[in-house]
Amino acid sequence: MQASKKPLKYGFLLLPHYSMLGFSSAIETLHMANWVTGKELYSFCTISHEERQIPSSTGVTTVSDYLTSDAPNDLDAIFVCGASPVIKNESLTLENWIKKQAKKQVGLGGVCTGSYLLAKAGLLDGYRATIHWRSLANLRDEFLQTIVSNHLFEVDRDRYTCSGGTAAMDMMLFLIGKQHGMTLASSISEQFVCERIRTHEDPQRIPLQALIGSGQPKLVEAVQLMEANIQEPLSSDDIAYHVGVSRRHLERLFKSNLDIVPSRYYLELRLQHAKQLIIQTDKAITEVGVECGFGSAPHFSTTYKGFFGITPREERNKINNKTAAPVQIDKKKRRLWKK
Repeated sequence: MQASKKPLKYGFLLLPHYSMLGFSSAIETLHMANWVTGKELYSFCTISHEERQIPSSTGVTTVSDYLTSDAPNDLDAIFVCGASPVIKNESLTLENWIKKQAKKQVGLGGVCTGSYLLAKAGLLDGYRATIHWRSLANLRDEFLQTIVSNHLFEVDRDRYTCSGGTAAMDMMLFLIGKQHGMTLASSISEQFVCERIRTHEDPQRIPLQALIGSGQPKLVEAVQLMEANIQEPLSSDDIAYHVGVSRRHLERLFKSNLDIVPSRYYLELRLQHAKQLIIQTDKAITEVGVECGFGSAPHFSTTYKGFFGITPREERNKINNKTAAPVQIDKKKRRLWKK
């Protein structure tokens, strides 16, 4: 999907009760690329199967531009927009239609749980892919040939999948950056008042109870204590005392459910919080270190680099370099799709 003189044409296949936020995050990003540049870089259309009127997750009904039976033959990619949690569609005709698109070398994507339909059709075999966290376990258990991650989005060759919600915007910004440069992607992000462009390496924020179930209330309580005490970290003994278990039992809970010791989990939690502050705020590096429980700047820098591979200052500089040199905005608006 390289940049070309003609617009890239994307189709959005809307499944019943599709995520309105995921869909709108994707198409608004494409629209803004056209608006910012004053050029028709992208056009898009909506597609549905059998019925033109498709209800969204909000109850708003969308009338699609095309049915699968009369969809355009010159699309560069098709993004399947699904519901959350996943609604298992047993339509063989829809699966066959998707397979035909793959044979024509059309790129395929999934927004929210749209990845499930692609996996069911065998179109994610051998690919890295992701899906909304509520359906991660289903995707892993049912489709062993798919390499499932918990990242916000995955771009693997001609497969583009995201976890839904605003992650659809991050994925589209990534694709726009690949096709037309990160300067344009950064300018679009600024138009959306978005603090930063998240990358495909950013994990989904999966609630702990969704990971371990409701059978470990002491573990959930321990993690909540950690999250509430970032600036002044508690010792493992203190956490065990407040939760009402022994330190050894606390360590067993973390090891058996999260495969990590409590002290390491706590450290990673503080470092992830530090990264958010570095990327999303203008606070001084030393101030960030103090807010995340590090007693000295050298200790903070060394620990941060040991975990992320770069120092806090290098992290800040990387973000500043990405947002430099904004694109000149041309307010000329163009039609997104010409039938």
